[in-house]
Amino acid sequence: MNITRDMKMADVIHHNYMLLPVITRFGINLGFGDKRVDKVCDENGVNLDFFLEITNSFVDDDYIPQKELDSFPVSLMIDYLKKTHHYYLDEKIPELEEMINKMTSSIPTEKEKAGLIVNFFKQYRSELEHHIMREEKKVQPYILEIEQAYINDLLPPGLQSKIKAYSMQDFAGEHDNVEEKLYDLKNIIIKYMPPSAEKSLCNSILIELFRLEKDLNAHASLEDKVLIPKVANMETILLSKYRSS
Repeated sequence: MNITRDMKMADVIHHNYMLLPVITRFGINLGFGDKRVDKVCDENGVNLDFFLEITNSFVDDDYIPQKELDSFPVSLMIDYLKKTHHYYLDEKIPELEEMINKMTSSIPTEKEKAGLIVNFFKQYRSELEHHIMREEKKVQPYILEIEQAYINDLLPPGLQSKIKAYSMQDFAGEHDNVEEKLYDLKNIIIKYMPPSAEKSLCNSILIELFRLEKDLNAHASLEDKVLIPKVANMETILLSKYRSS
């Protein structure tokens, strides 16, 4: 079932509760009563079509939003991606870290296994932070610069040099797959957690890791299938015009 503009926003959450953090990234808070999606988006200054594409992409892995998302400004996508980054670093990772520390402290006689889990999580956190920092400090400012040049139909010499030195194809080729590391972390807990560990907490951690994994996959899909091709096309057009001028 697709999410539509005339659905009640409350029904959207009942349809898939994992959309809660996604909706929050748009600046939409709970307490919207029986208002429809279009009304809630309008009241919160949210682009309705963009909201529908993002939420439908999130709940349905087979949903293909590429053509629709391609019509939105790159800056709109960057803003959403940044809010997603902040959700990971400021909310989800600290929450998981607290849960993992509590879980491993419940197995004092299994220091080696507890240490393995804690250290692996620290490595994953560091890798995710590095991935996000590289995107926000290097890639995203470059993308916004490309979009502005494309809108202005002007390629300054400095930007031309940047494209030749580091294009979106380079970014695509070195795009970190942080999802693999997350899979390894889940696997360690599933396979090697001692029976003496607090079972309910262990299950809760795994559930949150699976949720984070889905969120990260949706995030990566937006970058890989929409953002990178869109910006790469802008680069090609700008370079072509520059050479022909």
